[in-house]
Amino acid sequence: MSIKIYNTLTRKKEEFISNNQKEVKMYSCGPTVYYFAHIGNLRAYLFMDNLRRVLKYNGYKLKHVMNITDVGHLVSDADEGEDKMLKAAKRENKNPYEIAEFYMNAFLKDIDSLNIDRPEIIARATEHIDIMEEYVQKIIENGYTYQTEDTIYFDTSKLNKYGILSNRNIEDQKAGARVEFDKNKKNISDFALWIKAPENHIMKWDSFFGKSYPGWHLECSAMGYKYLGEKFDIHTGGVDHIPIHHENEIAQSKGFCGKIPANYWMHVEFLQINGGKMSKSLNNLYTLKDLEEKGYEPLVYRMFNYTSNYRAQINFTFEAMESAKIALNRLREGYLKHSEGTDEISDEEIKKYEEKFLEAINDDLNMPVAMSVIWEIIKNPKKSKKIQKLLLKFDEVLGLNLESYKKSEEADLPMEIQDLIIKRNQARENKNWNESDRIRDILIEKGYLVKDSKEGTKVEKA
Repeated sequence: MSIKIYNTLTRKKEEFISNNQKEVKMYSCGPTVYYFAHIGNLRAYLFMDNLRRVLKYNGYKLKHVMNITDVGHLVSDADEGEDKMLKAAKRENKNPYEIAEFYMNAFLKDIDSLNIDRPEIIARATEHIDIMEEYVQKIIENGYTYQTEDTIYFDTSKLNKYGILSNRNIEDQKAGARVEFDKNKKNISDFALWIKAPENHIMKWDSFFGKSYPGWHLECSAMGYKYLGEKFDIHTGGVDHIPIHHENEIAQSKGFCGKIPANYWMHVEFLQINGGKMSKSLNNLYTLKDLEEKGYEPLVYRMFNYTSNYRAQINFTFEAMESAKIALNRLREGYLKHSEGTDEISDEEIKKYEEKFLEAINDDLNMPVAMSVIWEIIKNPKKSKKIQKLLLKFDEVLGLNLESYKKSEEADLPMEIQDLIIKRNQARENKNWNESDRIRDILIEKGYLVKDSKEGTKVEKA
């Protein structure tokens, strides 16, 4: 069965055809390691992992690169604002290398706890400065740059079209610019490739341009080329990368070798918090540690992400997390019951489940539909070890570690009560207070205490 994925470059769903029938070459934009990753950041890596698992489930081997940005990255993607690494160094009174090491390890610990497979190659920017320098020199040689006193810029006017990924109009961008146009640039869309370092700049290297450092868009292009070549299969990232970072990657690659580096560009949408954006001012930048302190293991957050397709925004609430927690426990309980089952079930029925699950995941990673197949299996009145083995096979995609299940307090609640809690959480999330109250009354009549808080609904036997 073929895999279909949505390609941002063509703005349509396409059949995936790899350059090599046996191997997929893929690049993912990794973190800038200047602080802890929040759950919105981590959604991108759950998507990345989900894609990896679907490709491997379909028999592909992977050569997957993810960068770690441990060198200058400005607060704005458009070469504006303060350097994130230096800002963190000032905040914590450490040097940027110490900052990078600490937060890189924190990030890797987070993705491990989410059961995210690490890419085959994790490439730190600071270990590839020489490759970036060679890459820039080739772009200069090919005539795509101009130089000011302290910066080498990419000249986007030399391209036949800039903005092919986001389909934006540069003239409209000029008219709507919110900041004063940088007078050192010839065009508003031009961007820095190589920057001469001020005397007090900590992260700098000897180069053809003197003591300097790379523009942050450069690292992905240079490292993608080093490990994957001029042309590879898939490039992933968040939707926020589309208008600037990924456009600039394409521009650099065209300037370097005349090619768009990836055939398929896939982007994951934003996570919202209670229907709005995450921000420090609203105090809603939750980390995995924050969730664990509120009683939610990391795999509950993974389960929560399966309620939405990666191309749709997903709304985080603690009611939704409570539902995901109950759902994960139901799945584990169902798996356990089937592992102890003795009923016979036909191979034809197993094959039917396999086909439905594969059809869902191969349709642009449609995890909500895939999960509906899972629930159909769990509810099968026949308890069979064949189903248990099938669930383990599907868990190669789900990544929920079903084999390591341990019985939890929530799993002791009857299935009927678990269903009512999920429905009530959904009603609260939709602000359907009448329905929420009605279900609460049912739970109370059945002998359960209902406690509501900003962390969600807790239900226990009275």
